[in-house]
Amino acid sequence: MGTSPEKLWTHPPAERLRARDAGPVARVDASATPGFTGRKSDGKALLSRYGDELSRLQEMLYARGRSGDRRSVLLVLQGMDTAGKGGIVRHVGGLMDPQGVAVTGFGRPTEEELDHDFLWRIRRALPAAGRIGMFDRSHYEDVLPVRVHELVPESVWRARYAQITDFESELVAEGTTIVKVMLAVSRSEQRDRLAARLERPDKHWKFDPSDVDERAYWDSYMEAYQEVFDRTDTDAAPWFVVPADRKWFARLAVARLLLDTLEALDLTWPKASFDVDEQRRRVAEMP
Repeated sequence: MGTSPEKLWTHPPAERLRARDAGPVARVDASATPGFTGRKSDGKALLSRYGDELSRLQEMLYARGRSGDRRSVLLVLQGMDTAGKGGIVRHVGGLMDPQGVAVTGFGRPTEEELDHDFLWRIRRALPAAGRIGMFDRSHYEDVLPVRVHELVPESVWRARYAQITDFESELVAEGTTIVKVMLAVSRSEQRDRLAARLERPDKHWKFDPSDVDERAYWDSYMEAYQEVFDRTDTDAAPWFVVPADRKWFARLAVARLLLDTLEALDLTWPKASFDVDEQRRRVAEMP
């Protein structure tokens, strides 16, 4: 008999991928599959199985939101260019009903956004009660590229760590469960992915020459990410570092993190606000 797919996990991702236990981010093996002993085919099969349960729990969360439950879930995705954030949105978010999932991508701030505090645009995109929000980049852009490229004084971006932890604590207190994921891609894998985009006309739209320029700042980004983890990886809003050279593993690990998060909410279907027997009778009497 074969091994049960779930037993291919020696440890759940929440235990093996927590940022505070991962060691220096610059030394993370981006091709590893921490806690998972299966192959690519096993990972893809298990991801498909997760889909059914993710869909059920997401619908349950949505139903409870419609019934007054204020809880929501926010998945924050960060990573270097080509790390696979969009693939997570498509392959993990796509397992669930889009009605209950809100995806927001954060690029360079607009003029309007620059006229406000850096958290202004984030607050406007937070998931409503009963929804799952997925952020492709996030408020952490204001302590990552902003820091690396010295877009504001150091005193400004350093103050943002405390602002961010206060902000996230506020969200958690209001009922939002936060899961933060850094997709760790290696330099060689990033180079190969950029090269592959240039070989396919249907991928040229995804290629940005500035992505090549950013590679010159790789070490500075690793330093910036490390301080992000050191300062903002809290039990209330944990950071996970997911090796992303193997796309199938990154998608599987994030799906499992999200599934475990939803299961921990201990959701139940909301009770009917009407007399079920009475409504059965009325429906039975319909012509």
